[in-house]
Amino acid sequence: MTKIYCDIANINTIKKFSKKKIVKGFTTNPSLMRKAGAKNYELYSKEILKICKNKPISFEVFADDYKNIFLQALKIKSWGSNVYVKIPVENSKGIFMGKVINELSKNNIKMNITAVYTHKQTMRILKKIKKSSNVIISIFAGRAGDVGKDPIPEIKKSIKIAKNFKNVKILWASVREPYNYIQASQLGCHIITVPPNIISKIENFGKSFKSLTRDTVKTFLVDSRKSNFSI
Repeated sequence: MTKIYCDIANINTIKKFSKKKIVKGFTTNPSLMRKAGAKNYELYSKEILKICKNKPISFEVFADDYKNIFLQALKIKSWGSNVYVKIPVENSKGIFMGKVINELSKNNIKMNITAVYTHKQTMRILKKIKKSSNVIISIFAGRAGDVGKDPIPEIKKSIKIAKNFKNVKILWASVREPYNYIQASQLGCHIITVPPNIISKIENFGKSFKSLTRDTVKTFLVDSRKSNFSI
């Protein structure tokens, strides 16, 4: 079964969703941290870890060169045993981060390789890690779809080439709708990272088409009456 990780950095939301059985872990990124109002990245992350003590959680580096990515990764790793360090597959200049991925793998640091879009990137990552490494490969399906690219063939190929790496998990990232969870499960993705509002919709899966028709018509009817429409 595909595990659901909640994609959020807001402390109150993490507190709420950490109690849900459906949520098996959390992912964050610098943009979510900024949106949550974090002023000090390390202190804010440690506040999150006071709540999220047992479930896996990913915190991302924001350096853009080998030396500083490596140093930030070592620091982030030290924050907790449940922490995965998010490393971009490439930096902002388009340079593959294979050297730092390899070095962190040698140091047995759990990684979440992020901003991945193709199976060729997955292949390059696999060549840089130990087979015993705990690694998540996050494939940004939603963002690919936003620009008219079908992410499913790339995810399928990534799952296939990673099957001999027992500790490597393929993650469906940048969810756009609840049905993405069904798609990820059908493909055999190990994890899907989902924003809170979509997790709430996934929890309500199971309505019949008849119920959906009735609810939809009722919504239109209520709104027309609230607006005192007449023809």
